[in-house]
Amino acid sequence: MSNEIEIGRGKRGRRAYSFDDIAVVPSRRTRDPEEVSVGWQIDAYHFEVPVMAAPMDSVMSPATAIQLGRAGGVGVLDLEGLWTRYESPEPLLAEIAELDVDAATARMQEIYAAPIDPELITLRLREIRAAGVTVAGALSPQRTQELSQVVVDAGVDLFVIRGTTVSAEHVSGRAEPLNLKRFIYELDVPVVVGGASTYTAALHLMRTGAAGVLVGFGGGAAQTTRTSLGIHAPMATAVADVAAARRDYLDESGGRYVHVIADGGVGRSGDLVRAIACGADAVMLGAALARAAEAPGRGWHWGPEAHHPKLPRGERVRVGTAGTLSEILFGPGRTADGSLNLIGALRRAMATTGYSDLKEFQRVEVVVSPYQPVNRPV
Repeated sequence: MSNEIEIGRGKRGRRAYSFDDIAVVPSRRTRDPEEVSVGWQIDAYHFEVPVMAAPMDSVMSPATAIQLGRAGGVGVLDLEGLWTRYESPEPLLAEIAELDVDAATARMQEIYAAPIDPELITLRLREIRAAGVTVAGALSPQRTQELSQVVVDAGVDLFVIRGTTVSAEHVSGRAEPLNLKRFIYELDVPVVVGGASTYTAALHLMRTGAAGVLVGFGGGAAQTTRTSLGIHAPMATAVADVAAARRDYLDESGGRYVHVIADGGVGRSGDLVRAIACGADAVMLGAALARAAEAPGRGWHWGPEAHHPKLPRGERVRVGTAGTLSEILFGPGRTADGSLNLIGALRRAMATTGYSDLKEFQRVEVVVSPYQPVNRPV
């Protein structure tokens, strides 16, 4: 059955769904929430909670990466951010938080024009390693070839290649593109790569040897990609499509499992639940963790799109402070808006529908829901 809609006589479009468009359906069985497992494993690394922190300066510093690692998640540091451009970035983070709305983009472009210092990459990653947690760092596809050896030599455990969209078939007449398949083959650490938002794009990334694929395009709270480029991928459909690619690649490869990580649109606990229900193994959180009292953004949130030197496709947005990092992940919750106790909500949703672990929960029944929230916070 086709879900295509006729836009006009010369164009048809496929109906796609965001997390708000769907709901999880209870089943005949329930469980005790304390007996539900929310752990997951990628390559040799096991994590107690299915959370990776987005590599954004408003979300992750070396200190918050360590704190999230100790809480059972993965803190991914932006290796092209302020922590690798400046020896002491705290005054600049404070300045960004105080910028006037009209001046924010231009001033951030100036701040991020400073060159990346490879020695600072080494210093930051070694600081995280010294704390005894899993070390994860992210580069854009454009900087991966230039800086990857520095990152590997510094002792990274998980290498993340993250862009607005990442293709296994980038075409350029000006420079040799990154050959993902060769790069991943020659690397000694597992690579998580993305974003991807379609079945075909994800399947091609899986064939490069990636250990995980980030799913998302323009769906983050601080992105304006839909407004500036006219491109957007509703997350429920994108995750389900990439999960289908994972299933087919599992058969094609003779049993190689590639992890699907929802990256974007997961701002509240209900979004986390629906991301797993659509087929994600874990989520990458940006705005949700930017609300932590310890977050470097001081209640503000932005990504690399906000300070692109030629075409900004994001902005600095106010997300406020909801609680400590521990409260955001594990509660207790003091509001009913889904901003606190994300893991507790996931446990309860799994228990209410009768599933004992994440892979089982990926099979839960979902419906397209008529519910449309009014003035839903980011």
